[in-house]
Amino acid sequence: MDNSIFTGCIPALMTPCGPDRSPDFDALVRKGRELVEAGMSAVVYCGSMGDWPLLTDAERQEGVARLAAAGVPVIVGTGAVNTQSAVAHAAHAAEVGAKGLMVIPRVLSRGSSPTAQKAHFKAVLAAAPDLPAVIYNSPYYGFATRADLFFALRAEHPNLVGFKEFGGAADLRYAAETITSGSDEVVLMVGVDTKVFHGYVNCGATGAITGIGNVLPKEVLHLVALCEKAATGDLAARARAKELDEAFGVLASFDEGPDLVLFYKHLMVMTGDAAYTHHFNETDALTEAQRGYAEQQYHLFRSWYAEWSKTARHQ
Repeated sequence: MDNSIFTGCIPALMTPCGPDRSPDFDALVRKGRELVEAGMSAVVYCGSMGDWPLLTDAERQEGVARLAAAGVPVIVGTGAVNTQSAVAHAAHAAEVGAKGLMVIPRVLSRGSSPTAQKAHFKAVLAAAPDLPAVIYNSPYYGFATRADLFFALRAEHPNLVGFKEFGGAADLRYAAETITSGSDEVVLMVGVDTKVFHGYVNCGATGAITGIGNVLPKEVLHLVALCEKAATGDLAARARAKELDEAFGVLASFDEGPDLVLFYKHLMVMTGDAAYTHHFNETDALTEAQRGYAEQQYHLFRSWYAEWSKTARHQ
């Protein structure tokens, strides 16, 4: 099965909403188109960045359908509190023309049980057998998919073509060493912005799902391009990639915390996109100190990048 949808740089879209706290699907589609036109290979919707626990199933599916109808290549998150809902999201994704699935573990009920997780994964994969899928491995979901389970699932579901790893450096290496390096048919995706260099250069990743890429798409695409070159042994690209990866440090680290959507929506507003001003819960807000810190780091990065990029035009 073609796994190319999981290559390149892929932003995880946030869900904009209006003052009435209802989703703004026009703004969602507009942002998806804008990011693809900027060079992103696809988008993810609706993962944790999309606030899936705060949306109804109908709202999530409307967002997916609107993106697909607009020609935006969309990978659909299947996070749900029960397997039936996850299966419905997978089936809907296939029906409306989505390009791939991000299969999220079963949560809350028997989430630590490998037997329960295997049954959950199988049901979701079987609901859309013609859609390529990756399993999303994240400590926030309370279950780590190991190699034995992955290959047992792949033996029965050839649409399982890869692994999205959010767990950090050690987990990325585990995935590379035990799951994804044995065949070009199985891809590894970096799932956290702080590990792009490590994922590409040390672990053979072929794709990255990004949060900060919503805010700074040109700069994140530059980082991924440098990392791709560095992964071939290019000495100059490796040095440049490490510099840019380090400079992204604080802005990328927002991706690791529970307030990631709050931070990135605030930064989106700073770039002039007022559609991201509001959150679904009125009480969800950054503190004054958090806002000030994010703004300082954003301006620092932009100033640094403007100077640094003048010396990196050929990289």
